[in-house]
Amino acid sequence: MTPIVAFFNNKGGVGKTSLVYHLTWMYRELGRSVLAVDLDPQANLTAAFVDEERLEVLWPDGPHPRTISGAIDPLIRGIGDIVLPPATEAIGSSIHLLAGDLALARIEDELSEQWPHCLDGKERAFRVVTAFWRLIRVAADECGADVVLVDVGPNLGAINRSALVAADHVVVPLAPDLFSLQGLRNLGPTLQEWRAQWSDRRDRRPPGYDLPLPGGAMAPLGYVILQHSVRLNRPVRAFDLWMRRIPGAFRSSILDDPSIASEPTTAGDPWALGTIKHYQSLVPMAQEARKPVFLLRSADGAIGAHQRAVQNAYGDFKTLAESIDRRLRDAERQSSSVDY
Repeated sequence: MTPIVAFFNNKGGVGKTSLVYHLTWMYRELGRSVLAVDLDPQANLTAAFVDEERLEVLWPDGPHPRTISGAIDPLIRGIGDIVLPPATEAIGSSIHLLAGDLALARIEDELSEQWPHCLDGKERAFRVVTAFWRLIRVAADECGADVVLVDVGPNLGAINRSALVAADHVVVPLAPDLFSLQGLRNLGPTLQEWRAQWSDRRDRRPPGYDLPLPGGAMAPLGYVILQHSVRLNRPVRAFDLWMRRIPGAFRSSILDDPSIASEPTTAGDPWALGTIKHYQSLVPMAQEARKPVFLLRSADGAIGAHQRAVQNAYGDFKTLAESIDRRLRDAERQSSSVDY
């Protein structure tokens, strides 16, 4: 079963969408087929992959049949189920995108309303709550994805709850600051609550319900430190304090483990998947070229010192992708999160 990995932190502005975008391209570099899923109603991941001309096709006046919102529209309107197979955007070779849509925000109330109805065994409630998961599974099979990467918004609302119910694993992007640590304190209890609530609801599925349900494991894979400032390859003093507090905060909040980390910093912490620098002037250059920073070439303006930064970025994202892969293999050996 193709693993579904959600990237989630209720603290916004840490670079989560950029992380998903770059990891998608890096997995392609490593010979993997990837399905990227944009479940953030701001649709920034879709805008990163698709130019404005194509966005006008995806988001016309009227129905949006080639977006996630359009695929679940018949179900939300009560005139049918989700549209299968869902339409995906082919982004080069080995990358497919389930396109996001600002219209996705309109289904928040319906997802919220149907959540308690699952406790009453209402079939439509289960169909609505699991719509994202069913779309992702069919799309992953259709495009032969080896891994699914899901971008979600920075909040604890009903859309994200359904997105996380669909996820086998969760990666937490962090910035080394007080806001991200506070985000961890909110995120950990919320994941535990959603996991327990979904487990209760799965046990109340209606008799004869013939659709598979997601396991809702939401198993933490670890965290990624993003956009920290560096001097002489070391975090500057202003961020060093927060770097030292992250391992313990992640254990206590996300893993519900009050023990003190064996390492005082993220260096050597087994839950630290990787550290990604802020590549500064490479970022607008990459946006202009519509490619990840680590694939910039001299024709894109990456000359001189920029080329060294491009090489460093390639190494950072390769290390991160391989670290996530190791975690996924370990998790696969331990158990499966999907119940048929």
